[in-house]
Parts: sequence; structure tokens; C-alpha cells
Amino acid sequence: MSSINPHRWWLLLVVSSGLLLITLDNSILYTALPTLVQDLGASQSQLLWIINAYPLVMAGLLLGAGTLGDRVGHRRIFLIGLVVFGTASTVAAFSPSPEILISARGLLAVGAAMMMPATLALIRVTFDDQREQNLAYAIWGMLAIVGSALGPILGGFLLGHFWWGSVFLINVPVVVAAFVGTLLVAPRVEPDPSKTWDFVSSAQAMVMLAGFVVAIKELTQGKNIEFGLAAIAVSVLAAILFVRRQKRLTYPLLDFSVFKNPALMSGVLAAAFALFAIAGIQLTTTQRFQIVEGFTPIQAGYLVSIIAISCIPLSLIGGAYLHRIGLRILIAGGLATCSVAAVITAIGFGIGLPWLICGLVIMGFGVGAALSVASTAILGNAPIERAGMAGAVEEVSYELGSLLAVALLGSLTAALYSFGASFPEGTPAAASDSIIAAWSIAEGMGADGQEIFAEAARAFDQAYVMVLYVIAGVLAIGTVVTAMLLRDYGIGSSSTIHDWGDGDWGDEEWES
Repeated sequence: MSSINPHRWWLLLVVSSGLLLITLDNSILYTALPTLVQDLGASQSQLLWIINAYPLVMAGLLLGAGTLGDRVGHRRIFLIGLVVFGTASTVAAFSPSPEILISARGLLAVGAAMMMPATLALIRVTFDDQREQNLAYAIWGMLAIVGSALGPILGGFLLGHFWWGSVFLINVPVVVAAFVGTLLVAPRVEPDPSKTWDFVSSAQAMVMLAGFVVAIKELTQGKNIEFGLAAIAVSVLAAILFVRRQKRLTYPLLDFSVFKNPALMSGVLAAAFALFAIAGIQLTTTQRFQIVEGFTPIQAGYLVSIIAISCIPLSLIGGAYLHRIGLRILIAGGLATCSVAAVITAIGFGIGLPWLICGLVIMGFGVGAALSVASTAILGNAPIERAGMAGAVEEVSYELGSLLAVALLGSLTAALYSFGASFPEGTPAAASDSIIAAWSIAEGMGADGQEIFAEAARAFDQAYVMVLYVIAGVLAIGTVVTAMLLRDYGIGSSSTIHDWGDGDWGDEEWES
């Protein structure tokens, strides 16, 4: 039983602090975008890359980092990741230009990619009581959402009292505390030098994801179709090379047989769909209420934090009572609730703020239910010797969901805004690029800019509502797919398919 490890709950606290840092930095800049325009002179394209560089690089490196942890030890890789993360935070805090900030965000992602799979793998090897493990995973999932929601709040608070670099510098003391805590309570697992780590596969994954994101941005904006199509071609080529390479490797970065397991696949999809919704709503809502309604950064942060606050009860209940409720109700039912909540939010936006808040609360209920068991579905259906890879698979799904939300929904919002805006004659063309640009132009024109800002606000509100309906549609698809995958996982069913003690994986023997 897990009682043989008296430090297991302290370990959960330590890895959770690292997880909070990672998820905070995914969203902490949402409320800082107008400030970065003013203080650093960042363009709209640079703003997207300041946001995108972090999840993009992290998603590309996660599989490699998870497998590397299986080889050299998850404790060691977590410690190294903390050092890299703390160093990058310091560089980001004092960045003199958007270009350096983008580079620092990429380095932050390197540290985060090393840390994140290790957090789940350390939980997997420390908690051997199934129900305690389920609860630990639920707490992990809850904190991932809470950290993402705390980002805009903490960012808003720091921007209200300090300069923008403080949103990064706040990471450093937490890194130091987590480093010391890891040395004290994390279990030592002997490295396995027989397991190889393949840098080429990591590079292929990075190119595949980068090409995909660039293609989405260019094709959605419709300004450089040829470049977008070229990016798709590069992404597809990298994907083909990646898949072929994995089939040849004895110890691949990603063994595709894992996706034969319907419970594991449903956990991957639950994480991706839920983070897609959360990141999309946070990004568009904070911008809308800051610029159009004049909310302060911290006020906008409080508004979107409603999702995280309301997800807490369902996260804990789902993890504690998975054995009674079953995966299908929690995952498919949670995504269905999120879809309905997105529609309520869109309708409520036109009625009044209380109705919009009601939609966000219901969204939190659905997110909490789905994510409470996503980790259990994934890591509970993977052999313990590949906990790092399984953890990386989950976190890639988190990052891809967030990455697609920022790239796709951010670009879609901008495109809908540009298409729907009809400014008075003589308005600078830049006003059609983004509401931030229109806001800056209107401010510089004084009273003459009021008509420009009013039209920009109307166009952005129209785009905002359309994006909410798109989110609802995506979540409805997620509901149907996961419900079909989990048709054998009703009330009271087990969270796992196989007993990994016999080394079985689906129809094939696991190759270690």
C-alpha cells in the first residue's frame, strides 16, 4: 500500500507547485497584452508569438522529455527543468524587446517540458493505492486549471503594482522552494541506461507542430495563403517522417499502440477539448472586457477565474468517486456540460454580465468533471515503466488544446473582427487589423476617435459571440467521440482495461 511512502502527499504538494508555475505561464500574459503593446511596442503578430512560443515549444518537446525522464529518472529531470525555468523567467522579466521576450518564452517552455511529464510520473510511482492515486490525479488536474485561471488574476495584480516583467520574476522564489522540496521528498528511481532518447524524433515533432500552427494562423487570416499551404506541407512531411521513425525505434518517443486503448484515448481527448475551451474563453474574454468595458487587468482576471473556481468541487468528487460514477459519465458528460455552457455564455453575453457569469460557472462544472479523471484514464492504462511517456502524451494533449485555441480562435476572432468592422472613411487601415490597434488609434484621436472605437467594439463583440458558438460546436464533437469510446465504461466500471502486471498492451507485447 502507498502508506509505505509517508511523504507521498508532500510530494504531491511539491510537484503541484511546479505544475502551477507551468500553467500560470500559459495564461499570465493574457491580461498583459495591452501593456506589452505600449511598453515594448509589440505588433499584433509579435503578441501572438509571445503567447504561442510557450505552448508551441513545450508541445514539441514533451514527448522527448517524457521519454528522457524514463531513461535518466523523473526526479533528476524535474530538478533540471526547475533550473532552466527559473533562469528563463529571469531573462523574460528583463527582456528589452519583443524578440528577446519571445526567445525567453521558448526557453521557459524547455524547462516546462522537462518538468511537466515528471510531475505525473512521480505521482504514478509514488501512489500505489488506486483510490489515493485517483484522488492525486484529480487534484493534479484541478490545479492545472486553477493555475491557468490564476494566471490572468496574478498577472493583473502584478501589472497594477509593478512593471510587466514582474509576471515572470514571481516564478523565481517558487522555483527555489520547489527545488529544495524535490530534494527532500521525491523518490529516487534508478536510471535505466538501456532506454534511449532520440533527439531527431523531438525535432521532427517540433517541426510538425510549428508548421501546423503557422498554417492555421496564415490560412485563417487569409493574408498569405501560399505561405500557409507551404507550412502545411512541411508539417505533413515532418509527421510522416516522425511516424516512420517511431516504427523503426526499439524504444520510441511515442508508441502508437497506446491509442488502441479507448479509455486512454478518451483521457487524451478530454484534456485537449477542455483546454481548447478554457484557453479560448480566457484569451477572448480578458481582451474583450479590458478593452471594450474598461476592466482593469485584475478585474478581467477575476472574471475568467470563475471557471477554475467552479471546477474545484467536481474535480474532487470525480476523482474520489470514479469507481462508482464511471469514466463515461464524467468525461463525455463533462464535455457535454461544457458545450451547453458555451451556448449559455454566448446567449448570456447579450443579456447581461450575470448571465455570462452563469455560463462560466457551468463551464467550470463540466471542465472539473472531465479533467478529474483524464489523468487516471491515461496513466492508469499505461505500464509504470513508461509513466514518463504516458504523462507526456497527456500534457501534449493539454498543450495542443491550448495551442490550437490561441492559434485558431485568436486568428478566427481577428478575421471575424476585420470582416465585420466598417469604419468611417479616413480611418487608418490598421484599425481593421485588431481591436487593440483600433483602440490605440482611437485614443490618439481624442473625441474624434469615439466613433472608431464604438465600431471596433461592435465588431469585436460580434466576433466574440461567434467564437463562443464555435467552442460549443467543438465540445459537442468531443462529447460524441468520447461517449462512443467509453460505451463500455458506465456507472461502476473500472477505470482501466488491462492489468499491466503481465506486460500486455492491447493486441501486442510491450517493447521495453
